[in-house]
Amino acid sequence: MSNRHLARSIAMQTLFEWDFREKDTNRLPEILEHTLKEFGDGLQEKDFAVSLINGVVANLKKIDKIITEYASDWPIDQITVVDRNILRLGIFELAFSKDVPPKVAINEAIELAKSYGGHSSGKFVNGVLGAIYKNMAPEAPATPEKKPEETKHV
Repeated sequence: MSNRHLARSIAMQTLFEWDFREKDTNRLPEILEHTLKEFGDGLQEKDFAVSLINGVVANLKKIDKIITEYASDWPIDQITVVDRNILRLGIFELAFSKDVPPKVAINEAIELAKSYGGHSSGKFVNGVLGAIYKNMAPEAPATPEKKPEETKHV
């Protein structure tokens, strides 16, 4: 497993627990440290995981609005916690971050969904992120409310 893929996995697991525990942002550092200790010992891309987590949290309202728009048959609270947070990560990387090409962001999210979600999670994530990518205007990428490095949650 590549370091960046592991960092995404750590970010997803951290966001999963954060979401499951009522989105208490004050607990994010504790949750991340526990997740790193348990699953990411020696991770060299910790800063990347932190930037993903902070980016999702800083842009949560916009990201959740996008999920609601593109997964309109699924109220956001009815999407599994795993799939919801994989979508959040994928949308952050796809629409708000300049760090990775869009197709890499989509592929990574699909791989997380296949590893951690249910049997149809990969298809669901692919469908939602694919539709978002298809409708993105190449000349006008979305901009985050705040840069992830400016918003320190973790």
